[in-house]
Formats: sequence, structure tokens, C-alpha cells
Amino acid sequence: MSDFKPGLEGVVAFETQIAEPDREGGALRYRGVDIEDLVGQVSFGHVWGLLVDNSFTPGLPPAEPYPIPVRSGDIRVDVQSALAMLAPAKGMRPLLDISDEQARDDLARASVMTLSFVAQSARGTSLPAIPQERMDQSSNIVERFMIRWRGDPDPRHVKAVDAYWTSAAEHGMNASTFTARVIASTGADVAAALSGAVGAMSGPLHGGAPARVLHMVEEVERLGDATRYVKAELDKGERLMGFGHRVYRAEDPRARVLRRTAKELSAPRYEVAVALEEAALAELHARRPDRVLATNVEYWAAVVLDFAEVPAHMFTAMFTCARTAGWSAHILEQKATGRLIRPSARYVGPKARPVKEVPGAEGVLGEI
Repeated sequence: MSDFKPGLEGVVAFETQIAEPDREGGALRYRGVDIEDLVGQVSFGHVWGLLVDNSFTPGLPPAEPYPIPVRSGDIRVDVQSALAMLAPAKGMRPLLDISDEQARDDLARASVMTLSFVAQSARGTSLPAIPQERMDQSSNIVERFMIRWRGDPDPRHVKAVDAYWTSAAEHGMNASTFTARVIASTGADVAAALSGAVGAMSGPLHGGAPARVLHMVEEVERLGDATRYVKAELDKGERLMGFGHRVYRAEDPRARVLRRTAKELSAPRYEVAVALEEAALAELHARRPDRVLATNVEYWAAVVLDFAEVPAHMFTAMFTCARTAGWSAHILEQKATGRLIRPSARYVGPKARPVKEVPGAEGVLGEI
């Protein structure tokens, strides 16, 4: 057996044609297309098409009218549960039993329903549901999402969310994507694979950082001195969220396009965010000159989502919406392999021993 790698760090388990994070060059390409050429130019619904079909068209279809079946008060729980229930409700069959074409159509249907479920859960029950004819006035998937959630969204907010979703649509083999591929490898239906991926994203180590970045920006606004805030936090041993990445040795390209977006949209907190970013990078470099700690996607995602008036508790749900594109592409790619994912584990537990040596044996042996 090969050397053990905790967390499968650096272990190559798949070959993929979907995305190419350029570790040294600080670039991210979706099927060869740099995201800097996509954000602000191609809407998320068609970026979904690029990742899944290698074609912008037809992209994502509009979501069908379908009330969310679960309302727990927690968006993640609502969406994960609703997705799991989608397969029996809509007759989605296991991947093992359907064609690639049917799997693709099921994924498009489930993906856009994920956006619908997030919007419906976020809107809650205190406000009336938006009439279908109002949503049908737009063909843009992001705008339809915002209408379902808010009714009459600011067009600049739609652009901000579109930019974020496109920048976060796919990023290779992370925890949620790996989960989606593992479930898909069993031949399960696509809704089960997407539901599992949503569950994998519920932990704070995968998708929760932007909300913590926003707290830093707010503190700098309150103090009025970014350098003082950064030094005080680092002196206390606190971690500055939004800096450093396990993949990139240069600036995260997603941070670059979202910084550009925040500036283009005249986000009110843009100047404060720039001041905090500059102060943080300078101080981190001074204290840790041997480490590459550049800005990552979470930093500017927080600023862009805040500009779009997305509350912090919804940041992970917005990440979920974006990542439906990458998950869908990977589920299809996994289906094409026809292989069950089954890694090995090295046993390091007790050696062979009689049952009487197990702690507590004296009180339970012979009770049957």
C-alpha cells in the first residue's frame, strides 16, 4: 500500500476536463476559459452550460413552479431535504439506470430547483410568494432567483450575485465536490448526489469564511484604522480571514475578479476593504516573509455579497447555488467512468484478541 496521506492531500484520484486552477500562475479556467473573461460577460446560467456541456447554450432552464416542501428556518436544512425529496417527487431514476442525456437533463432540473429552494427558504413565510408571471418576465437565471427571493431586486445586486456565482461555480476537487462524485459513483440519482454535496458544505471549514471576513471589515469601519486593527488582531494570535489558500501560490484569481466587480459597482465598502487588504498583506508579509499569503476568494466575496444585501447567514447558501454548476459537471464526469469510488484504509487498531479481553466483557458475555 502506498504512503498514507491524511485527508487524501495531494492524492490524484481523478482525471478531469472541467476546471484547471493554475497554482503558480494565479488563474482559474473553466474548460480552458479564464474566469476573468467570463465574470461580467457571460451570465451564470450559461456558465453552468460551459461547465456541464462545454457549450454556453442551452444552459440552465427556468425553474418550474414547485413550492419548497420543507421549512425548518435553516436554509441549508431546507435545501438539502428538499433536494433529497426531489427524486421521488419528480421521478428521477438512479444514474446507473439512465442515459448520459437524461442525467444531464435531471441535473439541470435539480440545479435550478436548488436556486429556487434557496430563494423560497430565504423569503420565508411572512411574505407572499412571488407570482410565476413576474418571474417569467426575465430569462436571466440570476435575476429570476433574485425576483423569487426579493420581488423587485436592484439590477446592480443581480450583477453582483451573477459575478459571485460565476467566480465560485467550480474549483476542482474539494470536500463537497468529492462527496458528490462519491455518491454519483454508487449509481444514485442526481438529487441524492447534490443533496449530499450541500451537506458537505454545511461545515465551517468549507464555505463559511466570507461571513467572518465581513466582521473584520465592519471592525475597521468602526475603528477607522486598518493597520491598527490588523496589528492588534495578529498580536492577539487571531487569524485574518480571507488570506492564503491551499491551492494558489499567487493571488486567488477569484479575488481579483470580485475586487474588480466591487469597484465597477461602486460598492460602499470597497475603499475600506482595499485599506484592510493592503494593511493585512503588508503586515502578514512582514511577519511571515517565508509564506505566500495572498488574498483569497472569501475576502472579496464578502464585500460583493454584502453590497448585494445578502445577509451573512446566507453566504454559504449562495456558495451552494454557485457550486451546483461544478457539482453537476463532476457528477456527469463520474457517471462516464462507470467506477465505484472505494479507497483503501490502513488498519492500525488492536491486534487479534479473544472477546474476553474487550473492556466490559465480564458483564455482557453469556447474556444471550
